[in-house]
Amino acid sequence: MTLALLAIACLILVTLSYAGLCAASPFGDCRRCHGMGHELTTDRKGKPKRGKDCRRCKATGKRIRVGRWLYNRWARIYRAGTDTPRPKGIR
Repeated sequence: MTLALLAIACLILVTLSYAGLCAASPFGDCRRCHGMGHELTTDRKGKPKRGKDCRRCKATGKRIRVGRWLYNRWARIYRAGTDTPRPKGIR
């Protein structure tokens, strides 16, 4: 097995694994707040307390994965292109 063939097989495996992950779990944790939905700040004594809501995920703690976002965009464009009514007189 050549090195190029092995690299192609690894890329296919990674791609299929990521596609399966996006299908099974389309939402991941927000990268900014680490899935908490807010920042952690400290008070004067140094004890952690809840900070402001995360603006990136709108305080949900979740974000849509890139692969799922691309699939949703493709499906929306495909549906919009195939659901258009035909002009009268054309079959």
